[in-house]
Amino acid sequence: MKIAIIIIRTLIGLLFIFTSVSYFFNLMPEPVTTGNFKAFQIGIVASTYLIPLAKSVELLCGLSFLSGRYVTLANIAIFPVTINILLINFFLTPENLPLALFVFLGNIFLIFTHWDNYKSLFVAK
Repeated sequence: MKIAIIIIRTLIGLLFIFTSVSYFFNLMPEPVTTGNFKAFQIGIVASTYLIPLAKSVELLCGLSFLSGRYVTLANIAIFPVTINILLINFFLTPENLPLALFVFLGNIFLIFTHWDNYKSLFVAK
């Protein structure tokens, strides 16, 4: 199980680092979008802060996943981003759904494997 955790954590970390560094340094051209996804993307880009914020969170969490430090915190910080990735791909770009499912299920897997660290969050006092 420990090897699976390291593999999933490393793959997700590399993916997040790659996408965030690509965004910040314009390493890859923006894909051509159409239809509802184009309208959605125009709205998000118009906010001017949301994509840089999400990419910053992805970069920090990717570094955390690769280093193996603060993984519990990184899982919680990246969880809303992974839900967004999953839902955007499910409703607007289903051709990218397998990668979105990997990221979401990988995040759930990492949360499950570190569950002892989260138990105190769900205790009513």
